[in-house]
Amino acid sequence: MKEISYKEAIDFLLPLHYSGRKPSVSFAFGYFEKEELKAVCTFGKPASNSLCVGVCGKELSSKVYELNRLCVNGEISIQLSKFVSWCLNQLKPLNLIVVSYADTQMNHCGYIYQATNWFYTGKTKRRTDKYVEGNKHSRHYDKGALESIRKVRSAKHRYIYFCCNKVSKKVYLKKLKYDIFPYPKEENKRYRIGDFIKQELIYLEDKKI
Repeated sequence: MKEISYKEAIDFLLPLHYSGRKPSVSFAFGYFEKEELKAVCTFGKPASNSLCVGVCGKELSSKVYELNRLCVNGEISIQLSKFVSWCLNQLKPLNLIVVSYADTQMNHCGYIYQATNWFYTGKTKRRTDKYVEGNKHSRHYDKGALESIRKVRSAKHRYIYFCCNKVSKKVYLKKLKYDIFPYPKEENKRYRIGDFIKQELIYLEDKKI
């Protein structure tokens, strides 16, 4: 396990991750077996400033990062939770507040976050976003572009991890603006790209978008 470059992370993630988009990457870590990259975990600043402020307030918004990609290629010989724990430990000296999501549309419940002792703070609402050609979110394109595409942002389980020392953790917990709930228990399933696209189209048709 070691820190890897942005290019190494993106080259690994793009063919495998269902989003098909490049995430914001401030920190990237890889797990190798026999010098082959088998898993990648990346962290970056959330695109939404309101999300950063909404976790623990404006004063701590600069500390908020997102675990935005966790991807494995095939089987690995260790528990994935050990890799995630190792990645979080590399960031602890920075005293960060890390948020991550488990996508309900992908039948994900967030057991990896439960296994690594994150706080569960409930579920986001399902909504749609505008995208343009190239799968870019509307905030990343020229406002003069002629066409945009509506895409589903499915409901997600939201998890928060205080990646910091004990003193900072006490401060962060007092300032946390979300309620903490018991972990959800559902069946985790691996996603298939075709099923994901089909679910999006059914939702959009029902909403007549």
